[in-house]
Amino acid sequence: MLISRKIGLFLGVSAIAVTGAPAPLLAQAPAPQAAAAEPDEGAVIIVTGTRRTDRTVADSTVPIDVIGGEALARSGFTETNKVLNQLVPSFNFPQPSLTDGTDSLRPASLRGLSPDQVLVLVNGKRRHASALLNLNGSVGRGSSAVDLNEIPPIAIERIEVLRDGAASQYGSDAIAGVINIQLKKASGITGTITYGQYDTNLKGVADVTGVQVGANGLPVVVTPSSNSSNDILGLTTTGKDKHRSDGEIITVATNIGVALGAKGYFNFTAQYSDRSPTNRSGADPRRQYVTVGDPNELTFDRYSHRYGDGKARDYNFFMNSAIDLGENFQLYSFGSYGIRQANGAGFYRRSNDARNRDFAASTTSFVPFYPNGFLPLIVSDIVDSSIAVGIKGTLADWNVDLSAVNGANRLQYDVANTFNTSLGGKNSPVRFDAGSLRSGQTSINLDVSRDVTFGGLKSVTFAAGAEYRRDAFRITAGDVGSYINGPFSVAPFNAAGGSQVFPGFRPNNALDVSRHSVAGYVELDADINDQITVQAAGRYEHYSDFGSTVNGKFAARWEPIKGYALRGSVSTGFRAPSLAQQFFTTTSTNNVAGQLIEVGTFGVADPVAVALGSKPLKAEKSTNFSVGAALNPFHGLNLTIDYYNIKIRDRIVLSENLTGAAVVNLLVGAGINNVTSARFFINGIDTRTQGVDVVASYRLPEFGAGNFNLSAGFNRNTTKILSRAVLPSLPGLLLFGRTESFRITDGQPRDKFNAGVDWDKGIFSATVRTTRYGEVFLAGSSAAITVPKGGVANDFTLSPKWITDMEVRVKPLKGMEVAVGANNVFDVYPDRLPAGGAFGSNNFFLPYSSLSPFGFNGRFLYARVTVHY
Repeated sequence: MLISRKIGLFLGVSAIAVTGAPAPLLAQAPAPQAAAAEPDEGAVIIVTGTRRTDRTVADSTVPIDVIGGEALARSGFTETNKVLNQLVPSFNFPQPSLTDGTDSLRPASLRGLSPDQVLVLVNGKRRHASALLNLNGSVGRGSSAVDLNEIPPIAIERIEVLRDGAASQYGSDAIAGVINIQLKKASGITGTITYGQYDTNLKGVADVTGVQVGANGLPVVVTPSSNSSNDILGLTTTGKDKHRSDGEIITVATNIGVALGAKGYFNFTAQYSDRSPTNRSGADPRRQYVTVGDPNELTFDRYSHRYGDGKARDYNFFMNSAIDLGENFQLYSFGSYGIRQANGAGFYRRSNDARNRDFAASTTSFVPFYPNGFLPLIVSDIVDSSIAVGIKGTLADWNVDLSAVNGANRLQYDVANTFNTSLGGKNSPVRFDAGSLRSGQTSINLDVSRDVTFGGLKSVTFAAGAEYRRDAFRITAGDVGSYINGPFSVAPFNAAGGSQVFPGFRPNNALDVSRHSVAGYVELDADINDQITVQAAGRYEHYSDFGSTVNGKFAARWEPIKGYALRGSVSTGFRAPSLAQQFFTTTSTNNVAGQLIEVGTFGVADPVAVALGSKPLKAEKSTNFSVGAALNPFHGLNLTIDYYNIKIRDRIVLSENLTGAAVVNLLVGAGINNVTSARFFINGIDTRTQGVDVVASYRLPEFGAGNFNLSAGFNRNTTKILSRAVLPSLPGLLLFGRTESFRITDGQPRDKFNAGVDWDKGIFSATVRTTRYGEVFLAGSSAAITVPKGGVANDFTLSPKWITDMEVRVKPLKGMEVAVGANNVFDVYPDRLPAGGAFGSNNFFLPYSSLSPFGFNGRFLYARVTVHY
């Protein structure tokens, strides 16, 4: 009853916001207008990668995928990243867990490159990046990405994915390509309610009922340890895999559009989503309590960890509008506001864990603060906002577009269900304000274009533009208890300070920095004749912090026979180092042998990093080359094949934790006496990424069985590290190690294939999609980067997996559609990680890798009701 009231209130308020009247009952929805026949995919007009107003997908000199809003809606997932992962073969969206803030704001990538090497546009305007800097063991370590999940699928008219370097056209970040999200403009009202949850059997994870007990009445130890607190106990099982029904998700969304004059519009979207956490942990067989034989071992819930999706509640609002100003100009505006209240679990602290000791209760014997241990939670409150205002039209035969966009993302960290061991239990809070991160971006753009007559060419479009952009980044310190080293941080207690699982930002970590840049570009797009199209672009950009860069692009398309075309491009590109990569600092104080020492991440200009040899970051530079073919031999069939080769120089990465006597001696020589471990960002590696994309679609001719649309896509991708930087001050020290190197080269699928069928007949329709994710390599621990794959005892490879999604739909009433479906209908999991021996004990209860390209949640069942007005 409470949920239904919330849903009704949400839809009603959304409708009132636009129409000024309460929303009518869903059952009273009138019939929608008859949909026009879908055009051939190749005939779709594109707005990405060109300033022409008549360029189609089939005519494009570079590969572009167009994903309609209808395709986005045909899924149980209401997160845009998850839907794109189903649809785009070169798109990768792993769903890591136990990665701090990344649990709540997960990055995605394109063509195996870094998440910050793809540019995201909304209505053709640059979208701001998130404040989060991914620092843990996930794809995209060291990067900040745009949070696509802030954009509800119901607000999207279509998504254009440009799979080619485009820095000369759009500026920084467009090395891997461009994702341009076009917001809805249409009139009418759409409301949708989606409910789903996971119903799954965890492959290879035993259903444990208790602990084995020996003849002496004590738990059976199957693997003793020199420290009895790490003994592995024998567990009793049902002989079956663990079953879970969890992760309930309810999403309520509405999109309302009204016409304003002849060409104007106002479109408003509101979406509310409430996601419960999932847990894919296995049973923890380790001894939990200090006293050997503690009877609590027999009743303890061994599924104590929480490994999977965190809890999240999202409120997202989008607006897209325009109004005519006379005959030639239009004033437009679009914007968004989103709130995400989320949490992710940390590593479970056992009762016998030193981090759970309450020194305030006893300094001579071990007294746990939480009698049965505790699961610390990282609570992330994220506020994301953006507003764009512009005017466009024609002036003396020129198309003119002047716009300003401001966007910001703020992430507030709280840590709950924890404590600061160094303060002593009774003196420590159990919830902390750990500080916040904030990023902002303001851009002002002027774009002009016109068709010109030149040398007898069939058609020529000339475009030029200028941009001013300001970026800002801020760190705010947490409360004192979140970072302080209390009285028990010194000998003989040596307790770690700060809030456990995430120590707060300290006052000396706080910063407020900004930079600005200016840019100008020119572009020519010409049809030489009916067979040949060429495109050329050049861009100059100057940044206040690292200087200037000039980039160019040339692309061409040749269609000697109608429906059979060859195309190719060559371009240079760049990605400016983010402010977070330059200045982010987080430190903590540890007690080592009775001495307090600093460890952490330091900005490149910090005295610690400078003493170790850091340099100001340079922009990443790329050279992109592609060649391909676009085939449209008969109506309804479109096939593209494109090879790409992307070389990136001075790629920015986060260094290893630099430790050892050489580090300490160098720092002491520089007058820094209390730091023994440090890491910072460096222009550390040169890489080459190459691969092939194949995309096909076919609309079968209509026949008695209904309408069928077939689609398929394939991506094959490899990355190689060509060279590595060294620190002259520490020539023998490894800057970028084996684990992180293989994460870049082999931590994403080498290949990915997806195929889909959409069918409709009368009031019925259905969609079936299947995706094959290629193998992913997980590098074990080794200091030697020369050790090949499989050369370390705990190396492991995730084998390829097929994931299939199905949905069926019916329209019982005019204006209403009911859908039921399943994502991952066959309940497929990534390979279970080996446990014990060289693989350690953590894999007993963390059974799946966070690098799995399709996550590890299992089968998701859902139902959806959609109404149209």
